[in-house]
Amino acid sequence: MLTGSEIRRKFLDFFIQKGHREVHSSSLVPANDPTLLFTNAGMNQFKDVFLGLEKRDYVRATTSQKCVRAGGKHNDLENVGFTNRHHTFFEMLGNFSFGDYFKKDAIAYGWELITSPEWFGIDKAKLYVTIFKGENGVPRDAEAYDLWLGQGVPKDRIYEFGTKDNFWQMGDTGPCGPCSEIHYDMGVAASDQGHTDCAFGCDCGRYVELWNLVFMQFDRDASGKLTPLPKPSIDTGAGLERLAAVLQGVISNYETDLFTPLIKRAAELTGVSLKKEVEKESHTKSAASLRVIADHARATAFLIADGVLPSNEGRGYVLRKIMRRAMRHARLLVQDRPVVLTEMVIKVQQMMSDVYPELAATGQVIRVVSEEERRFHSTMKIGLDMLEDEFAGIMTDGLVTTRPGRTVKEERNRYQKVFGQPEPTEGEILKLRGNVAFKLYDTFGLPLDFIVDACRDRGFGFDQEGFDRAMAEQRERARASWKGAAKQTANPAYQKLPTSAFEGYRQTRSDNCEVLAIIGKDGQGTQELKPGDSGEIILDHTPFYAEAGGQVGDRGWLYSDDHNTVVAEVTGCYYPVQGVRAHQVVAKQSIRIGQKVDAVVDAAIRESTMRNHTATHLLQAGLREVLGKHVKQAGSLVAPNHLRFDFSHFTGVADEELQDIEDIINKEVLRNERVEIIENVPIDVAVNEYHAMALFGEKYGDKVRVIKIGDFSTELCGGTHTGATGEIGLIKILKEGSVSSGVRRIEAVTGEGSLRHFRQDHELEGVVASLVGPTLSQKTRKDGVPTSGEDMASPADALRGELEKKDAEIKRLTRELDQARMKSATSSTANLGERVKEIRGVKVLTHRVDNLERAQMRTLVDQLRDKLGSAVVVLGSASNGNVSLIVGVTKDLTSRIPAGKVIGPVARKVGGKGGGRPDLAEAGGKDAGALDAALSEAYSVVESLLG
Repeated sequence: MLTGSEIRRKFLDFFIQKGHREVHSSSLVPANDPTLLFTNAGMNQFKDVFLGLEKRDYVRATTSQKCVRAGGKHNDLENVGFTNRHHTFFEMLGNFSFGDYFKKDAIAYGWELITSPEWFGIDKAKLYVTIFKGENGVPRDAEAYDLWLGQGVPKDRIYEFGTKDNFWQMGDTGPCGPCSEIHYDMGVAASDQGHTDCAFGCDCGRYVELWNLVFMQFDRDASGKLTPLPKPSIDTGAGLERLAAVLQGVISNYETDLFTPLIKRAAELTGVSLKKEVEKESHTKSAASLRVIADHARATAFLIADGVLPSNEGRGYVLRKIMRRAMRHARLLVQDRPVVLTEMVIKVQQMMSDVYPELAATGQVIRVVSEEERRFHSTMKIGLDMLEDEFAGIMTDGLVTTRPGRTVKEERNRYQKVFGQPEPTEGEILKLRGNVAFKLYDTFGLPLDFIVDACRDRGFGFDQEGFDRAMAEQRERARASWKGAAKQTANPAYQKLPTSAFEGYRQTRSDNCEVLAIIGKDGQGTQELKPGDSGEIILDHTPFYAEAGGQVGDRGWLYSDDHNTVVAEVTGCYYPVQGVRAHQVVAKQSIRIGQKVDAVVDAAIRESTMRNHTATHLLQAGLREVLGKHVKQAGSLVAPNHLRFDFSHFTGVADEELQDIEDIINKEVLRNERVEIIENVPIDVAVNEYHAMALFGEKYGDKVRVIKIGDFSTELCGGTHTGATGEIGLIKILKEGSVSSGVRRIEAVTGEGSLRHFRQDHELEGVVASLVGPTLSQKTRKDGVPTSGEDMASPADALRGELEKKDAEIKRLTRELDQARMKSATSSTANLGERVKEIRGVKVLTHRVDNLERAQMRTLVDQLRDKLGSAVVVLGSASNGNVSLIVGVTKDLTSRIPAGKVIGPVARKVGGKGGGRPDLAEAGGKDAGALDAALSEAYSVVESLLG
């Protein structure tokens, strides 16, 4: 019996024999592709090749591609563990032809590999194939039908289906074509519906798709029109897990050796007896939970290894959902073991790091899982407390029960804040609302079964319909949060052009460059740009660096053949397709196809950019040295005026750490170490021998360029760099902050940018000195030699100290002013008898107390209510144009004169509104000029309430 690893190897070896290049799996984070959440198919890394945006030095490829389907359009998450073949992480085996062989060879290769005794040797009698029957104006794939017959497949084993099953397209536009699938009959035991005599086409689980062969032969435009591709291509995909199930003679993927060691380890960690589970039905809750844990441990390990970190948005949100689902299922099995997923990920590393060494490259994966597991169990405890809190607050006899110490209003406000809608009111059904249950399930990790059982035990109903609705809404939000973008096939005007020869590594000027193509503002080819026109120009050779790897494109000029007249200003340069450099220009003179020009890069801008790019390499090395080897680049910008570097790290970088990093990298600058550039290094040599780091978002070919700075930094990079580190001048880190959960950002400057920064600091230091006296950097002896500085502070410390003193003084003065105002207001109430009016036996007092804070007004209201015994007190205060109002009513009067009923009409007089309890209500307003009139209004409001 072949193991999973042997199946993977045998598949790749078969196609290597057929002249294919074995290409290593790309990252689960798609490189430069905004349309995908995760890599979900083998063809993803070749997408630009199929679109004509990229060219490779091979036309046949074979891969075993890491894939994840757990978010956005492709979301199998809720099915995982409960079916035989759903997974979040899986491996897709595939073979590809880029305009080389087509249907004949693809079908022959597929049938030989599947059925030949020398290879997989699957029984032909258990195989079925499908073809496209023709639909929506696209003809039947008769060619594929005949080719399958030619392989000896009986007619009654060839089935025809429509667009839904047998026509594939990359997007709404772009390459597409019919596909042909190979299916395997797993037998009646595989039917999850108990079928014993169903035929092929039944979706009960008996007939399993093994391999999909996609024949990319059309290009669909925006109108839906299909045009035959000049070079049809092949894209195939066969799931390793499904192949392993067939070749190992088991029904479920989870019974293959790709999963059984993981399930065994999960059982050990949770105390579940696998023997007992085997004796029961295969889909018991415990068995399903073990499968969930095993599957999700694989996805967790691989996603984190590829740089995804748990967060509340995008890819990180999906990873967190996967991790928490695994943790929930682990908790269902064992409640006192908080590190199940961490131990499972260690097992994944042990099983798979020989094929995927990135799994165990650093300790980052284990650190992330361990921290997330700790946070989950802490959050889980909060969720349990909240569930108990909700049970305590669900209505009793139709009335809202409030927690001790809380008013009904406070309780409703708390409920609204946590769950986003009001608490149930009188007359509603006594059950736990679905949206509340979903919040506890999704945010706090409480298993749904646990919540339902808890409701039943307490005698409450459970709103399943509301829960399902909240779940659907959450899925819709998740899909909407990843809208992506369509990728189009390359503009035909670019596709037909030869590669532009790049000369910019050695020079910033290239003479006698021929204009090969001109693209106007409308995206169409044109023969000429007139003065003032904007467009894009393609040259046969150029010194202009095209934007890539985070480095911006060069700027400069195009000169006429007299070497003196500027014919166009170049504002940028980029790759419309691989190898072709498009110069974004504004024409100063007429410029035509075939014209010869001199291409001149703005050397000052290029040099500034080079300094920042080399500094970026030093910065990443410095971060890894100070913070740890888990640091990986998560994005970058290398521009002439600054650099920006995003990297993976859990916490903020302390000021002391930033200073250490800055010190280390500037020592490398002062050493003036040579920047060694090694061209055309085989990728395996670069990674395994040079130990070069790859940069985020970059795709690498078989030969790469290595940038080596002594023993300090070695990276794969195609950018422009200084000749030695000393040319950087000095690196100054400006700031560090958070980009998203687990991703930090540093911004820095070099060269002249550093000089400008230090000049600004020096000017600021002068201002500080004028406020606090000479600082450490300014105090010197008469001979110009600095003093020891033992009794002096740095400018920052001196300013901080002075500001703290000023702040303390302001607080002291504010307290004294508040006390004086309160004393004045209190003394002004000593003789308020004449302002107290008796209305139908109720004493009413209104009083203006300008410049008092709300807290002081409350204190004064309490004093006046106590003094008057039984009364309504209305206070108003004007400060900086704003009005504050407060109404206090003694307890004996609240049933007749609620404070809230008084405050409303009074507040409207000053353009405001308010409310509160029956004994105390507050309001604000904007019209200070109407305050006196508003206070006078209070008497008539009380009178109207008394009837």
